[in-house]
Amino acid sequence: MTELTKEQQTEFEAAAFRRLVAHLRERSDVQNIDLMNLAGFCRNCLSNWYRDAANEAGVEVSKDASREHVYGMPYEDWKKLHQAEASDAQKAAFEINKPAH
Repeated sequence: MTELTKEQQTEFEAAAFRRLVAHLRERSDVQNIDLMNLAGFCRNCLSNWYRDAANEAGVEVSKDASREHVYGMPYEDWKKLHQAEASDAQKAAFEINKPAH
């Protein structure tokens, strides 16, 4: 692999992040609990990581603002439009698989 500059690495990582966010916006049929059960993270985790990175860099980003960045709309609007009630099976799987953080 070609040796990347720090700027190229940052640019490519940012592009991958933007593509992941766009993909998750398009796949509103995939519930956060399913993401958590399969991958151990969800849209909320991604928004928290985004906010953490901003805050570590000295830029204050609110929880609501970081979620809106990931969801493409206010979180409450997204929930009304796309979030279904978790099934008993999904809830049970979450209890088994939930991360310890």
